[in-house]
Amino acid sequence: MHALLAARGFAVSELSDYTQSLPLIERLGSTTLGFRGIVIGWPEHADAVAEQVFAVLRRDEFEHFAVLLLADTNDGAAVNWMMKRASTGLLLWNDYSECAEAMAKLLTPPSPVTPDLDIGGQSHLRVLFVDDSATVRIAFRRLLMKHGYLVETAEDGEDGWRKAQATAFDLAIVDYFMPGEPGTVLVRRMKDDARTANVLSAIITGTYSDRVINESLSAGALECLFKSEARELFLARLGSLARAVQDRKSVDAERRRLQSILSSVGDGVYGVDGHGTIQFINPAALDILGHEAPEDLVGKSAYESFHHSYEDGTASPRSTCFLCQCYAQGNQVPGWQTVFWSKDRKPVPVECTVYPMQVDGQREGSVVAFRDISARRMLEEELRWQASHDALTKLHNRAWFETQLEQEISRLKRSEHVSLLLFLDLDRFKYINDTAGHTAGDELLVEVSRRLSVRLRASDLIARMGGDEYAVILRNIDRANLAHVADEFRKAIGALPFAYGGKTYRVGTSIGVARLDQRTPSRSEAMAAADVALHLAKRNGRNQIHVFSADTDQRARMDMELGWSARLEAALKRDGFALFFQPILPLAPLDYERLPEQHGALWPRYQRMQGPQQRLFYEILIRLRDADGSLVAPNAFLPAAERFNMAADIDRWVIRQSFRILREQTRMEAPLGLSINLAAQSFAHGNLGGFITDCLVEYAIDPRAVVFEITEAAALNNLEGARQLIAELKPFGCRFALDDFGIGFSSFAHLKHLDVDLIKIDGSFVRELLNDPVDLAVISAITNIAHSIGKVAIAEHVDRPEILRALHACGVDQAQGFYIGKPQPTLRAANGQLEIVPESAASGGNVA
Repeated sequence: MHALLAARGFAVSELSDYTQSLPLIERLGSTTLGFRGIVIGWPEHADAVAEQVFAVLRRDEFEHFAVLLLADTNDGAAVNWMMKRASTGLLLWNDYSECAEAMAKLLTPPSPVTPDLDIGGQSHLRVLFVDDSATVRIAFRRLLMKHGYLVETAEDGEDGWRKAQATAFDLAIVDYFMPGEPGTVLVRRMKDDARTANVLSAIITGTYSDRVINESLSAGALECLFKSEARELFLARLGSLARAVQDRKSVDAERRRLQSILSSVGDGVYGVDGHGTIQFINPAALDILGHEAPEDLVGKSAYESFHHSYEDGTASPRSTCFLCQCYAQGNQVPGWQTVFWSKDRKPVPVECTVYPMQVDGQREGSVVAFRDISARRMLEEELRWQASHDALTKLHNRAWFETQLEQEISRLKRSEHVSLLLFLDLDRFKYINDTAGHTAGDELLVEVSRRLSVRLRASDLIARMGGDEYAVILRNIDRANLAHVADEFRKAIGALPFAYGGKTYRVGTSIGVARLDQRTPSRSEAMAAADVALHLAKRNGRNQIHVFSADTDQRARMDMELGWSARLEAALKRDGFALFFQPILPLAPLDYERLPEQHGALWPRYQRMQGPQQRLFYEILIRLRDADGSLVAPNAFLPAAERFNMAADIDRWVIRQSFRILREQTRMEAPLGLSINLAAQSFAHGNLGGFITDCLVEYAIDPRAVVFEITEAAALNNLEGARQLIAELKPFGCRFALDDFGIGFSSFAHLKHLDVDLIKIDGSFVRELLNDPVDLAVISAITNIAHSIGKVAIAEHVDRPEILRALHACGVDQAQGFYIGKPQPTLRAANGQLEIVPESAASGGNVA
């Protein structure tokens, strides 16, 4: 800025702050230092010294001292200060390059105006004085000029009319007695013409006459003045007219200001009278409703124009229309959701707030502010869909299916019908998934879902229960045909081979069948029977069906249940579980132009980027060691653990093992952090908070290295227990994550009741992120909400670099998934860093 002013020829002195400038500016008023102006920035925040500086510049001795303010666009205080001071200009910081030109204009005195016979000096009101006498015109022009009016004169009505059209006047003083037509003709003419209707008129005459006064007021004059009256009285009466002009200008300015505010509001706003007739409407409302100009709606009924029908098009009677009742009764209503109809007859979902409009204490109608919630409605519908569907196959999910099964059992208790419950499990899915890749596995699941769906009747139900498992309800089946109907589904899946990557794979399925009728006791009994039947179908050679029989299969059911119970009891006693570790990757420091294509290559690269004191976080995942040394996935044994109330004991085993790992890790250089999942049963099982606190003390670990993950379902089952645990452990430094976030429709409500630190976005939103714009919008919305309340957003199931880039663009903070790193069974310290060792290189036993 110094260079810009100097280039214009100004001698410039710089002062660094208000404290340094205050004594110099005070001296300017009493000494001659040669300064003629100052360029000064308006303070962003309240500053006592700055207030002193600007108070000094408002003194009379600085009246002709040029001040150029630099301020932001939204700084109304700067504008207000400038308006109250002469020789002052304001420049936006973005336009600072124009400072030299602006200061030059402030320092250049205005060109002197040479008054002539008809134009007065400086004035704030323009007056047209019409009289056929030159002497009268000159006398009154001088009088008015002396008292600050800007005056132009005319010699007759026609001359006055021409000048009234050419120049915008505030007041017109017209002589009544003139050659030709009287002055009232010009007054009426000006009043009736839109170009001059805003000019306030007064008649002036030399003699008092009731007829003249009445005729003048009837023509539209506001006052009748007399040439012979005392000048003080004349000026006082003229001053009254001038104040009326000023009042009208103030009202017009306020109206323009309010109209500007109304036009700039992003929400739609309209006003109605008590009958619902639209009085005004802003551009945003016109845009939402598809209209081009206010004239399309102003003066018309709001009910008839856009809220006459329900969303399905059914007419809403005026007598029962909620908004019409609000207009008539003056009710204030916040957040009312309804439907407005656009100009092209399309429904627009809106959320509106109704305010009663008060003028001078009297209710004059209502103001309605509304916004288009179409996008929010779509998001809510997507969340509802996600809560009951599987994102990959688009079938319904387990939670929905269990509810439907409950309803079906209730229906059958009131009828003689028989239905079938089918549990299906693909026989070669793991082989295809491991050899051809996860993409092939996903395509196989989609194809199987299609083959099953085409065999269903309209009354039948299907769901993906998880992994490669499906469930079907076949309603009202012929008792003599149960096995045949179920076998048709097995044949449908195996009829054609599955082709992928130039290879074909034979796909079989094992099906367990349970009969549903009046005697079916409960949903859990029916599911247990179908599960036993599925187990027997697999044990008998796979790719076949088995229909559960209470007489012959009950023993097998008991053996299965007792088998799981005994295996889990033994695993707890003999450390028969194994812990796996999956890395959780911060996204901020990554180079997204150079992401590796290979799965698992990104995590080691990230480790090398971090300093030795950077804590590396992993999620703890549990496996069950089978008798043959193989590992059983958690979805196979955790449901049994929950049925036998052993999930809380398993959680405590995991907590102890994880804390032991953290204690051993303190001997290494790179700090470790672990994220531990908690089952719903843990919150109702003993004093979990006390147990964890005791373990923290026993193993002497840093609580900041521990994150406890709570699923939405677990939190919903025992909300108070979850809140109590969080309140008990957070003061120590432990953190909490809300897992599987977004699959429940009440997800966002949980954030109000659970003081978690991290939000883990459910993987169902992530898998189709690149192909589904709704999933992208959901992830962005969840992330924005998380950040707005100070929480970290984590995405799961990342299996491609493209997804990682998209998540980073959405603002997600951290991620995990097979692309970043698969769950691995052990950790090793190497060169001061922690490194995951692949399963083939890990020794047996528990992780240390």
